Amino acid sequence: MLKKLNNLGFVIGIFFSIIALILIIGGLLSESLSTRLNFYTGFVFLVFGVLMASFSKDGSPREETKRPE
Repeated sequence: MLKKLNNLGFVIGIFFSIIALILIIGGLLSESLSTRLNFYTGFVFLVFGVLMASFSKDGSPREETKRPE
């Protein structure tokens, strides 16, 4: 888990997901136009955050493949 927290893509994804949940909950609790905009923005942030967290590398070094010469 600590390797994931050292990965910037994972941390950014979690940050956007938390902000998205705050915006979505606020958008669901109110009926005005600005909070509906918060709801839609929260949904976009949630999609972005989940994609960032899921596509981030796991932090382990990869073995490089050697090309035949």
